[in-house]
Amino acid sequence: MDAALAITQLLNGLQLGVLLFLLASGLTLVFGIMDFVNLAHGAFYMVGAFISATLTLWLGSFVLGVLLAIPLVVLVGIVTEVIAVRSLYLRDHLDHVLATFGLILIFDELTHIIWGPAGIAVPLPSWLQGQVEVLPEIVLPTYRLVIIGAGILVAGGLYYIVNHTKLGMLIRAGASNRTMVGALGVDVKTLFTLVFALGAALAGLAGMLIAPITEASIGMGNDIIITAFVVIIVGGIGSMKGAFIAAIIIGLIDTLGRSFLDDVFKLFLGDIAAETSAPAISAMLIYILMAVVLTFRPQGLFPPKVR
Repeated sequence: MDAALAITQLLNGLQLGVLLFLLASGLTLVFGIMDFVNLAHGAFYMVGAFISATLTLWLGSFVLGVLLAIPLVVLVGIVTEVIAVRSLYLRDHLDHVLATFGLILIFDELTHIIWGPAGIAVPLPSWLQGQVEVLPEIVLPTYRLVIIGAGILVAGGLYYIVNHTKLGMLIRAGASNRTMVGALGVDVKTLFTLVFALGAALAGLAGMLIAPITEASIGMGNDIIITAFVVIIVGGIGSMKGAFIAAIIIGLIDTLGRSFLDDVFKLFLGDIAAETSAPAISAMLIYILMAVVLTFRPQGLFPPKVR
């Protein structure tokens, strides 16, 4: 196995893990605190990508486009929560699934109307297009390192907010017993709106960061949202720590499995059999992991501490 290739794929796995964490952290907040199954969470991932791409092209600055796009995605999240989501909190999960699936179709169609059917390529500034040589013959793209660094900073910020601020205290209390929180005089509606908007912002940020690599495209959040649900199930619903660790694990498993599983299979299978079976098995690895976790630890690897 080539060392440079292995390190490059490891970096790719970390990048995927960071993006999954940004998406799954908002999802686990909404699911864990509000007990709301939001299939349309990936729509904010798409909306963030399109808004930041448009602002980047208008302003000629990717960084400025991202900074201005974040509050706009928050606004989209607030409007969505007030108009479509708020009335669903007391309904059962089947209603959540049906309603948010409808929101997926609405967001995709609105995106098609506003931006058209084609995707939008996002140009990066020259200082993000370079490479960093970490070891001889091992060169890493600067932008991928920036994504990983941004994800770590966001993870640290979320840890501080959830564990060391009044809002975080309310979030943790709401996750434990939202009825009691409301009885103590906390405006639960406003709290839920803030949590939903925060989740939308995190998903939108993930879309903004991936857009320069894959481009902004309609439906881009529909596939990755399934993986995000796997992340929160493996990590523990409502656990930020679990979401972070599970996202990194799943990102590495998915990337390294697709890259090197065929080489492993060739150790005890023929070349044709290995190359045929490896892609199918690698696509199943994260779901196999989820099945194992659900069997032996159904609450997740790092469930939130509740009384």
